[in-house]
Amino acid sequence: MKIAVCPGSFDPITLGHVDVIQRARTMFDHVIVGVGRNTRKNYWFSAPERVQLARGALADIPGVQVELMDGLVAVFAQEHGATAIVKGLRGTADFDNEQAMALLNRHLSGLETALIIGDPAKAHIASSFVKEIAAYGGKFEDLVPANVAQALQQRAQERKKGSHDE
Repeated sequence: MKIAVCPGSFDPITLGHVDVIQRARTMFDHVIVGVGRNTRKNYWFSAPERVQLARGALADIPGVQVELMDGLVAVFAQEHGATAIVKGLRGTADFDNEQAMALLNRHLSGLETALIIGDPAKAHIASSFVKEIAAYGGKFEDLVPANVAQALQQRAQERKKGSHDE
């Protein structure tokens, strides 16, 4: 069985992520979505919330599971018997960053990274943009799965209310 790990912070998971995961599933028997932590990011959702949102968004795709990933991608992939790491690319800026990570992950684990070019119709979707749009009350519902849109709307309202209390 060919298993791939598709890592990310998924804060929150977007339709761009879903597209890459769906296409990875056509190449691998099983795809494990590893929801990780990045110390450089300011999260809107906790790790368990991000796992729950991703599970809801991906529930209809057979052969995909979502797990919390605490630590290095290379180690997580090895522990789960992965044969590859899958990452999505939106453009050349992503490539430069992903190339370095792919080489590092190969050095650490021997695993290759498969880079999937994202759907050009979704290339503008980034979790950080979606959160900013939500924070300012813009229209973001067509950029994320329905369960995520609902959670984002609620979190944006909570954050807005909290900022007025300061």
